[in-house]
Amino acid sequence: MAAHRSGPLKQQNKAHKGGRDRGRLAPKTLSKKVRKDLSRVDQRHRASQLRKQKKEAVLTEKRQLGSKDGPPHQVLVVPLHDRISLPEAFRLLQDRDTGTVHLNERGSTHSFMLLCPRLKRRWFFTSARPGDLHTVLDMAKVADTILFLLDPLEGWDSTGDYCLSCLFAQGLPTYTLAVQGISSLPLKKQVDARKKLSKAAEKRFPEDKLLLLDTQQEAGMLLRQLANQKQRHRDRCAYLFAHAADFVPSEENDLMGTLKISGYVRGQALNVNSVLHIIGHGDFQVKQIDAPVDPFPLNPRVIRTSKDSGTAMEICSADAVADTEEDLKVLMKADPDRQASLQTEVIPDPMEGEQTWPTEEYSKVVKKVPKGTSSYQAEWILDEDGESGGEGDEYDDTEHENFMEEESQDEGNEEEEEEECETMTIGESVRDDLYDEKVDEEAEEKMLEKYKQERLEEMFPDEVDTHRDVAARIRFQKYRGLKSFRTSPWDPKENLPQDYAWTFQFQNFINTRRRIFKEIEEEVEGAEVGWYVTLHVSEVPFSVVEHFKRGTPLIAFLLLPHEQKMSVLNMVVSRHPGNTEPVKAKEDLIFHCGFRRFRASPLFSQHTAADKHKFQRFLTADTALVVTVYAPITSPASVLLFKQNSNGMHSLIATGHLLSVDPDRMVIKRDVLSGHPFKIFTKTAVARYMFFNREDVLWFKPVELRTKWGRRGHIKEPLGTHGHMKCSFDGKLKSQDTVLMNLYKRVPEPVPWVKSEISSTVPEMDMK
Repeated sequence: MAAHRSGPLKQQNKAHKGGRDRGRLAPKTLSKKVRKDLSRVDQRHRASQLRKQKKEAVLTEKRQLGSKDGPPHQVLVVPLHDRISLPEAFRLLQDRDTGTVHLNERGSTHSFMLLCPRLKRRWFFTSARPGDLHTVLDMAKVADTILFLLDPLEGWDSTGDYCLSCLFAQGLPTYTLAVQGISSLPLKKQVDARKKLSKAAEKRFPEDKLLLLDTQQEAGMLLRQLANQKQRHRDRCAYLFAHAADFVPSEENDLMGTLKISGYVRGQALNVNSVLHIIGHGDFQVKQIDAPVDPFPLNPRVIRTSKDSGTAMEICSADAVADTEEDLKVLMKADPDRQASLQTEVIPDPMEGEQTWPTEEYSKVVKKVPKGTSSYQAEWILDEDGESGGEGDEYDDTEHENFMEEESQDEGNEEEEEEECETMTIGESVRDDLYDEKVDEEAEEKMLEKYKQERLEEMFPDEVDTHRDVAARIRFQKYRGLKSFRTSPWDPKENLPQDYAWTFQFQNFINTRRRIFKEIEEEVEGAEVGWYVTLHVSEVPFSVVEHFKRGTPLIAFLLLPHEQKMSVLNMVVSRHPGNTEPVKAKEDLIFHCGFRRFRASPLFSQHTAADKHKFQRFLTADTALVVTVYAPITSPASVLLFKQNSNGMHSLIATGHLLSVDPDRMVIKRDVLSGHPFKIFTKTAVARYMFFNREDVLWFKPVELRTKWGRRGHIKEPLGTHGHMKCSFDGKLKSQDTVLMNLYKRVPEPVPWVKSEISSTVPEMDMK
């Protein structure tokens, strides 16, 4: 019998994979660059080499700071008590035996350069008025070390404590603590004073030693501590502290011209094609960089004259003297093709179909819709006979808020009239009239009104009243109802204001930031760190030089790509515990964001991970909020918010950091309409006082209802013509319950962009 043979259509099964992951390709083999598998010994060796490279880079940067190849070690001296003598501290540090001293007293700012060849270091000591907090914060941004001077008995007073709060919120560089005046105490009290001061300093400065500054020997020990101290790395961009400035007016206008700023390059290499930001004055373009002779060399030649052997003249090397006789060496000039522009806004294209900001001529509505219909609702209404809409757009939230303020003011006036009728026995006081002269009655009334509004917002969040003189369908025509605030869809590009067309937007802000930081680390083009250069800044007003001559420090930062452009900034802030005054949304505030200062009227919203964020009417003290403003694009930085008082002083109200640069972040305002149950049945009830006419009840019938006790329902039908409505709920209502309706609308920024740069000549801040 013949054996069976399989035909050509026999099923061919795949072979069984015996080994683990047999035939599976590893991800490394799929990549373009195949990595060689290293043994454990080679991996440890490579990690050790990377650690050594990083350590050498840090040591090289540390050795360059203050040396002949690097910029001088800049030290900001900050006295924390009014009993501290700043001239006495400078006298001890200006030891002629230690090195050469170059004084520079310009206006109210005192500074000096200390050259110490024995320690191979250069120090540049600066200071500022204790009350001028703007200048202290600006100089702390560029200082390598901050030297805090403490009082031996109290350490710091209220002014110093307020200054420390602002500096800690902004971010501190390396700092050192020194005590002045402890030698003037009796010997028995010196030990106790040092112990008490050490315990008090542990709260602010844990694990930091207190140095003394009463003699020349202690000043020398302090200099050694500054030279050997570990530095904190925080430089992402190039910056320059001006040692000299000169103004060359233009031919067309004497008030505008070229500003020549001379100083040492710090942070990163300085590129001539980037935009330069001068703190307090704005953004400018650099057209040329010169390389003059370093005026403070570490090892100058000393030539003694034959007439007087006691006098000496310090000169630079022979090469440097030859350079001074010739023209200054031009390092680089700006390339018009590569130079960054000063454009801050986007020029919108009116023909681009994806934009949601049409012009007024294009936005005229032709469709006939019911009176009071919004543009969003009109898209869903068919063409029917009716009155033309648009008349209700004139009524906005500002009129409602003004109406509420007038009502509360009228109630307050009635209460004041009743209080004036009371009789009280008051003791005679001679100073009562003098005290009343200093009180601003108008400011007191405004502050009292703010406290009342903040208290009402805490008790009844987002609740508003429906007025009888304005129909609710007109008053709230821009609002909509949502089934769920968290999950209901909302297009971020819908009904945006026209100002949003002028702002820049990133496709991915985080990826762009990483790419720019990586390019900065690789880029070496420009003036190197430590070089003494002169920047030719074009189109600068003459007021910049006037402020510099009065003593205001001139600090210039080189902007990163896109940082001169405007966008929508979101910042996470927390209320400062030292300020309890109510702060309303859209108030004029002063921002310290990184190296920028500007005024803006921000929006407050909740800090959540959802796509929609609820608008907050006041800056709360218990939770962190997100502040949204129009401002120039900024890399991650700390944020300080100040408020200008009626007397011109500035007080710190909140601190935080930059969250994102995103115009699509939706801030949604919620208004809650309230009604009272009139008749209660099993699962139905008759509510009143939410609306006052039948048409409003029909208009808001699709919106879901809720109660303060957790019931949910909807409107079934109106009853009568006075706004009564029959409602059904998922359970029986209590007689003390309240019927609520949530309405939402998007709140854009009220101001197109920041109003102005804050100059350094603003009034002194309130340190109390």
